[in-house]
Amino acid sequence: MLWIYSLVSVVLVSLISLAGILTIVIRKEQLGKILNFLVAFAVGALFGDAFIHLLPEAFEKIPSHLLVGLYVIAGFLLFFMIEKFIRWRHFTMPHTEHVKPVVALNLIGDAVHNFIDGMLIAGSFMVDFHVGIATTIAIVLHEIPQELGDFAILIKGGLSVKKALMLNLLTALTAVAGTVMTLVVGSFIGSFSIVLLPITAGSFLYIAGPDLIPELHAETKPSSALWQFIAIVVGVGIMVALTLLE
Repeated sequence: MLWIYSLVSVVLVSLISLAGILTIVIRKEQLGKILNFLVAFAVGALFGDAFIHLLPEAFEKIPSHLLVGLYVIAGFLLFFMIEKFIRWRHFTMPHTEHVKPVVALNLIGDAVHNFIDGMLIAGSFMVDFHVGIATTIAIVLHEIPQELGDFAILIKGGLSVKKALMLNLLTALTAVAGTVMTLVVGSFIGSFSIVLLPITAGSFLYIAGPDLIPELHAETKPSSALWQFIAIVVGVGIMVALTLLE
């Protein structure tokens, strides 16, 4: 059942890459409002999963609190370096006349990111079914606005709609590879999934904090701030509700 839960979850997450088509059919003003709400929603879910599910589970299963803290920092720094590498390559590579280098960089960065997402989903399910569900939901809520943004970058970079959708889906499927690798390794190394818990928490804290919150601050209208606050609270509330259902 572990393989089924993990693979079904990661395939559903991968299919979100097709959501990019919405950037074509939805007006830019409406899309901006939707993305703003989804990002805030994702912030709440990511913080909620990190503090309500992942960290308590990590402290319970790992005797050394020092190790838990170091693993959290490792997860935080891992995603910091991934983003730093992508940004550095983007600004140092020259542009061509047709497909811009940012397209290749976006696809590479997305593939790595999705591979790690697959690892995190599998690792969470290996620890506990409810933790796996909560982590999958948090990743889904984060992936929707991210995939919409990635699709827009591919189109602006010179790809056709069909090619952008196909390549975005292919990079999303690296999550399946990450899941399979984690399940195989975890079957030989029992502590592997436990270590992934605080690393996942650290990565979620980075994504929700330095990565997403600055995007919310770009919108300064009081009404938008209120809706963002509500969306964050709802995201946290979903994680609380999952805990109560355990």
